Amino acid sequence: MFLIATGNPSTQTGKAVERGVHPAAIALLVLAAICGVLIWAVEAGPLGKAFDGVQQPPIMADAAALPKDIPAVEPLELKQIPPSLAKEINDATPFTREPVPPARPFYIAGTPIDRDRATDCLAAAIWYEAGAETLAGKKAVAQVVLNRVRHPAFPKTVCGVVFQGAERRTGCQFTFTCDGAMTRTPSASAWGNARGLARIMLTGEVFKPVGSATHYHTDWVLPAWSAKLDKVHRESTHLFFRWMGWWGNLAAFKGRHLGSEPVVTQLVPLSPSHAMSRDGDILLEGQLDAMLADQSDHDAKDPQNIGLPSNPYGFKPTLQSPTADFLVFVVPRRTDPAIMLSLVLFSCSVKPYCKIMIWTDAKPAPTRLPVADEFLPSMAFSYLRNRSSGLDKALWNCDLFPRPDTSQCMKARPAKTTAAQPEPISPPEVAAALN
Repeated sequence: MFLIATGNPSTQTGKAVERGVHPAAIALLVLAAICGVLIWAVEAGPLGKAFDGVQQPPIMADAAALPKDIPAVEPLELKQIPPSLAKEINDATPFTREPVPPARPFYIAGTPIDRDRATDCLAAAIWYEAGAETLAGKKAVAQVVLNRVRHPAFPKTVCGVVFQGAERRTGCQFTFTCDGAMTRTPSASAWGNARGLARIMLTGEVFKPVGSATHYHTDWVLPAWSAKLDKVHRESTHLFFRWMGWWGNLAAFKGRHLGSEPVVTQLVPLSPSHAMSRDGDILLEGQLDAMLADQSDHDAKDPQNIGLPSNPYGFKPTLQSPTADFLVFVVPRRTDPAIMLSLVLFSCSVKPYCKIMIWTDAKPAPTRLPVADEFLPSMAFSYLRNRSSGLDKALWNCDLFPRPDTSQCMKARPAKTTAAQPEPISPPEVAAALN
């Protein structure tokens, strides 16, 4: 208890002496009170008890201070039981009674192209895993991805988390990456919405109800790992789980995003950033193969054996050869050059020979094959692949789309003008007959 004295100090001291309390004793009492407050502050500080008296786990300075028994990430193995029985078991499994504090906001790092790659990987998880869910359901899935990026048991990139295991025969963490689901493609508007939500989640949005959940599944299946985890939240048909004990605690989520996102071949048709280098150069198929070889392990699939989905941008060829290895497109002038590249990459797919020509104006575009030379000066983009001769080249009309590397520019072709034809001179006998 603190006593507050008012009035003249000398008078107060005199009264204290009259009552038999020496000023030195008062000073000792004040000093003892200060020491008590300091001791309490140390014990209740961030490394000890919180102000509500609840013991908090110690804050880890870095990843080296984490416990060594990092939990193994198990592959998705479903128990072979009827969906009705799985749902009954899932419904009977109680939610944890422990607090479920929200995750910390996640802010993406890296170069612009790395941020774009992360955005597209997260958008793919949102659309393929929760495309039919509510906004809350989509956010919940995205939050699990970001929680995994921060947890030491998982890769430290967004794309690494989403496509973990997709390149190996041992299976994947998110089933859409290895079960053929990516042969379906979202509409342009659906993909734009998924990317918009991904950008929001990567710049600080938090879906609080799932807390530190790192796992989820639909309620009509029963994974082998679900009994080993704490059930923390239900969102529509998805159930969300976190690891039990310390590894499910927010203090375990100390991992940092690496900043450098890998290229994912499955996303090339939807994501131009996965078909470009960090310097903005076009990665043609041979370069993609080399980059993927550096990223993948020895158990990787042939990167060409991917089911490339159909064109999601709605562009249809205006001209097409019988074997579909020569295509002509006319796209709007405002079309992003990167989208043109993406259009080319899935139009050619894995064909050994492929030729694509693109115009941005229908008036000077050709109307039949073969394309006459007179149409070439107005062409905006061309691509030619011929594996038999090792040719794999994309060129731009740099008057329309300037490129930092001039070797990517088409050779300038002056537009041909049609000279006025002289009137034919009739023979004298024809002229006489006409008169």
